[in-house]
Amino acid sequence: MYADQPKKKKFYSKQEAKLKAADYCAYQERSQQEVRDKLYSYGLHKEDVEEVISLLITEGFINEERFAKAYVRGKFQLKKWGRNKIAEGLKQHKISAYCLKKGWQEIDEKEYRTILLSLINKKDASLKETNEYIRKRKIAQFMIQRGFEPSLVWDELRKI
Repeated sequence: MYADQPKKKKFYSKQEAKLKAADYCAYQERSQQEVRDKLYSYGLHKEDVEEVISLLITEGFINEERFAKAYVRGKFQLKKWGRNKIAEGLKQHKISAYCLKKGWQEIDEKEYRTILLSLINKKDASLKETNEYIRKRKIAQFMIQRGFEPSLVWDELRKI
């Protein structure tokens, strides 16, 4: 195959797509939206996509609450993201408010503040800026970009 030739897209039957989607879900937790997008890429139509998704939910391959908990846990503990950034990610996956609330239960408030403080200290140590106000602004900007709540970030920075 030549580099300038586009790959031919393979289309699957509903049954083949269901089996491939089940494998896709078994590999790691997936949201309904991720699976829906994948099924559309297999060439299925709306009715077939929704039917396959309902079958996968029934068989336990897709569970939005389980996905939300895993997503929150992973993004917080591994990537050290704050609540705002995690919430934006879950919105992109079209997760319900109920599942979002269940996901928040995965974050311990004491651990959240501990990670916030450790990230602030790590960023503070990496900055060469000598002006205290500019230094704190840069730290705050970094932490807010990581998804931590501005009021919480500034409260912690005032204590330093």
